[in-house]
Amino acid sequence: MDDDAPRLALSGKVYMTPEGHARLTEELAQLMRVERPRVVEIVSWAAGNGDRSENADYQYGKRRLREIDRRARFLTKRIENAEIVDPSRQTQRDRVFFGATVTYIDEAEIERTVVIVGEDEADMAQGKISLTSPVAVALIKAKARRGDEVSVHTPKGVETIEVLSVCYPDAP
Repeated sequence: MDDDAPRLALSGKVYMTPEGHARLTEELAQLMRVERPRVVEIVSWAAGNGDRSENADYQYGKRRLREIDRRARFLTKRIENAEIVDPSRQTQRDRVFFGATVTYIDEAEIERTVVIVGEDEADMAQGKISLTSPVAVALIKAKARRGDEVSVHTPKGVETIEVLSVCYPDAP
């Protein structure tokens, strides 16, 4: 990556929308209340069947428990370090900040609409990009407004995009 490319200093915080936080919390609850107890039951049953070294249910169950525990630790850390930002409460609605829906046109004259979300919420198929993605970093660092041109540092080089609109969800 280009050393001159702008970066966002997140200082250990994990930014996410309220929806993203709810999704991670629900996943953690599902793992700990449903999936883990079910796998523990299978492992206990398999352990009672004798030789564990050749017992596929036991081996798979132990492996799955390690995966569940690893994911649960990851989710717990993310949730503990979460900085929940509700984009509907943004007061400066003419500039690009976390949670903004931005429509821009790139050098290839392709119009794109993206929503800037946390790293755990990014999904290009839904038009959600991480706030650490090159486009989001460029837009946020530039504090772009409608009509502004912004330089985006991509792996292919610097590309210029023009901001067509910036909007935020309405407050509840």
